[in-house]
Amino acid sequence: MGHTVLELAADGGKAPAAEAGGAAALQLAEMTVSYGEKPAVFSVDARIPARSMAAIIGPNGAGKSTLLKAALGIVPRLSGKVTVFGEPFRQARHRIAYVPQRASVDWDFPTRVIDVVLMGLYRELGLLRLVRRRHREAALACLDRVGMADFAERQIGQLSGGQQQRVFLARALAQGADLYLLDEPFAGVDAATEKAIIAVLKSLKEAQKTVLCVHHDLATVIDYFDHVLLVNVRKIAEGPAATTFTADNLQATYGGRLASAHIDQLKLPA
Repeated sequence: MGHTVLELAADGGKAPAAEAGGAAALQLAEMTVSYGEKPAVFSVDARIPARSMAAIIGPNGAGKSTLLKAALGIVPRLSGKVTVFGEPFRQARHRIAYVPQRASVDWDFPTRVIDVVLMGLYRELGLLRLVRRRHREAALACLDRVGMADFAERQIGQLSGGQQQRVFLARALAQGADLYLLDEPFAGVDAATEKAIIAVLKSLKEAQKTVLCVHHDLATVIDYFDHVLLVNVRKIAEGPAATTFTADNLQATYGGRLASAHIDQLKLPA
């Protein structure tokens, strides 16, 4: 597929409402990715339920971000099938909004905050990129949802890391998607930004949208998510957080490297 981060993050347009039926929001079958002789992701199956708040969890180097990028076609896969709400990825791509890791973005690119968010209206703006008043108002409304409306005219490179992450979330909101994929949205942000981001993500779920995050903080999994996918190159476990985010599954995912004291501090199901 070979799409770039910016293409996928900006491929907006109003999406139809999510199905009331049982189709998964995102389904992966036998996903395998290799950067050499050793696979980064090997034969992973996953089924992310529609209208869920889901997390991909695993240690560093487990293939979490690679799995997400392979599903989007950002990195090539050796094998694997992707369906979105029961449709092939190419047909349903417009229903996906993607927020990449901050480290993957060139923040020195000279553009204003409002222009970044307007990228989420790419399909509505059309080939001429003619920004009308209603487009600007829509972008400002998205910035307001993430607490960044006052920064609309600021250069994106002048913002803090947490502020940049909020702007990218605002761009995703502008797309009006049904499925939101976020690659470590809480990495390196301050507590206030994390609180603001999770509030927006939970509001998306309340609006019948689906959210899938690559997530690294085990302490917040139960508070934030209702569905988990645990991976370490292979899939270790998947299912509702209340029954899948367990000490045994965590030890299997992290190769037994989690200290018992650390596990005891987590909010694990009884």
